[in-house]
Amino acid sequence: MAQHLRCYAYPVWEKRALGAIKPGDVQSWITSLTTTHKLAASTSRTVFNTVNAVFRAAVRDRMIPHNPCTDAKLPSVPRKKVVPLAVEQVRTLAEDIPDRYKGLVLLGACTGLRPGELFGLQLRHVDLLHPTVSVEQQIQQTAKHGVYVCSPKTARSHHTVPLPRMAVDAMKAHLRDFPADGPEGWIFTAPQGGPVVYTHFMDGSWRPACSKAGIPKGTGPHALRHHYASLLIKHGESVKTVSERLGHTNAAMTLNIYTHLWPDSEEQTRAAVDKAYADQSADAQPPVGEAA
Repeated sequence: MAQHLRCYAYPVWEKRALGAIKPGDVQSWITSLTTTHKLAASTSRTVFNTVNAVFRAAVRDRMIPHNPCTDAKLPSVPRKKVVPLAVEQVRTLAEDIPDRYKGLVLLGACTGLRPGELFGLQLRHVDLLHPTVSVEQQIQQTAKHGVYVCSPKTARSHHTVPLPRMAVDAMKAHLRDFPADGPEGWIFTAPQGGPVVYTHFMDGSWRPACSKAGIPKGTGPHALRHHYASLLIKHGESVKTVSERLGHTNAAMTLNIYTHLWPDSEEQTRAAVDKAYADQSADAQPPVGEAA
């Protein structure tokens, strides 16, 4: 943080009063981060966040009336194309992770729930008779607030997802070995009890299991969500259905993330025509034993 200020902010503004810095000055400075300093868009955003924090503190302490960083336009960060895990990778990961989290891996792969939503599941949220799981809350962790329960990410994130047979079997096996403490009990728990803590889960279970399974370094549990989406797309589910299953705000968000996974329209056209003529040819074939 101090390095950001020393390298990119002080040389521009150290001789100016905070109150003299205007929104236009900030916008020009943001542009210079990518043009003059050749910083990547993501790095520019990080540097901006540091400076923005300084101005927010100044407003809070009534040193200046307004934050000149408000409404600043930041460089867009190119979204990396999602490369989903293969079915075999998920199976291997589920085998290599500690037993108490095998069900979590399989449920994540079968429902597309976000990591915090998986951690926030209580027994009352899972219906194995009419196989569904309801997303009503999540568990988050921040440096300021620690581990806490909160609402799902957006209003649309409150949703119910059907459970396939593999998920039902995984849940039955998990609850047999790690029973929940009544309807309000956490389905997935830390070894010492209580809800799963993300940082402990990552360091003690997820990363070692990924390494053992040969899954690329840096792959997080959100990859299970991408895996689920890729399965729905591969098997012909519509954009609307995929969006609803994932609890996205709208279908545009789904397309923005996964559009490259949908079959190319030209390829679909070829496949449709080929299939039609293949079916026609099959119908025209005489029964076995008859002359052509």
